[in-house]
Amino acid sequence: MNNRQLFLSHLAQTTDFPLMIEIEKAEGVYMYGPGEKKYLDLISGIGVSNVGHRHPKVLTAIQEQLDKYLHLMVYGEYVQSPQTKLAKALTDTLPEHLDNVYLVNSGSEAVEGALKLAKRYTNRREIISCVNAYHGSSHGSLSVGGNEIFKRAYRPLLPGIRNVTYGSFYQLSEITTDTAAVIIETIQGEAGIKVACSNYFQALRKRCDETGTLLILDEIQAGFGRTGKFWAFEHFGIVPDILVCAKGMGGGMPIGAFIANKEVMGAFKNNPLLGHITTFGGHPVSAAASLATIKIIQEENLLDQVEIKAELFKKLLKHPKIKGIRNKGLMMAVEFESFDVLKPIIDLAIEKGVITDWFLFCDDAMRIAPPLIITEEQIHEACTVILAAIEEVN
Repeated sequence: MNNRQLFLSHLAQTTDFPLMIEIEKAEGVYMYGPGEKKYLDLISGIGVSNVGHRHPKVLTAIQEQLDKYLHLMVYGEYVQSPQTKLAKALTDTLPEHLDNVYLVNSGSEAVEGALKLAKRYTNRREIISCVNAYHGSSHGSLSVGGNEIFKRAYRPLLPGIRNVTYGSFYQLSEITTDTAAVIIETIQGEAGIKVACSNYFQALRKRCDETGTLLILDEIQAGFGRTGKFWAFEHFGIVPDILVCAKGMGGGMPIGAFIANKEVMGAFKNNPLLGHITTFGGHPVSAAASLATIKIIQEENLLDQVEIKAELFKKLLKHPKIKGIRNKGLMMAVEFESFDVLKPIIDLAIEKGVITDWFLFCDDAMRIAPPLIITEEQIHEACTVILAAIEEVN
């Protein structure tokens, strides 16, 4: 059996129509299939490869750690240099009071830990999240998701969850002294790159302070430079109580984290002991790759380039079929009339060697979130292909 047959026969599928793109290697912004078929990756593995595929400094960090040790013990028991150095580097990017890092394996796990921490610290049970939010697929993270289509088959989920509209000042009054936490994406991703105004976030922060509610910001997609700031909340003049990150954090390796201050995180120490545990969270190889990723973003000045590159995409992607472009940095949604118009364009662009996608809760918009290392020449290449696909399809 060839790889495609093995894929269909033995790997679990989540749709009846997988893309079936066979990839043999990847480098920088490109992926390569059989016969050296080349694809320009405009979605970064859904916001993962912020520093590109197989960045040399990430590979070096991985190799150096492989030569020392792999898994040693359940996270939080042994002093492991990759974990401690990563935690320090993360907190150095953050305001002073966000000084304590809990390392996990993924974004969903980070959300699970953040929700548990908020409940334990406040001794409250109500969680407020947003309509059309996406926070992951595990039971807890799915519970605070904001789209019933993805939730109804798995109910009952967590009780005490209420949804409000992202950006709605009016509904801030629903946050009360019964609310343990508000969990909100700083930039709504799967809703199609929705960006609330600074005044909203400041009002949200104020309401949480008034009610003793913890503010959890989900930056699983928006963090690690994606928006032109290291953290997206830096655009809005607020600071969360708990910050959630993953995806672009690992340079292609699986890792996530939730970050709070030491007092809040200390709620996991007692009643019960070991209030949150993970076997592989903070795996030393992933932690080494993540530390390298932070250094790359900083040392290669990738943040300074994000807005320039985003503006170039917006300048080049002009066509009567394009209804508009929403973005915060290189987190972009290119809007079309409908999914029926968009889907053939995506398919043809893939055939021509440029990979884009749509959004779970916004299927009339094309997702563009390339590696931050993409060059202006590569942006021209990608946009030329997309525009050609639009012309040929329509």
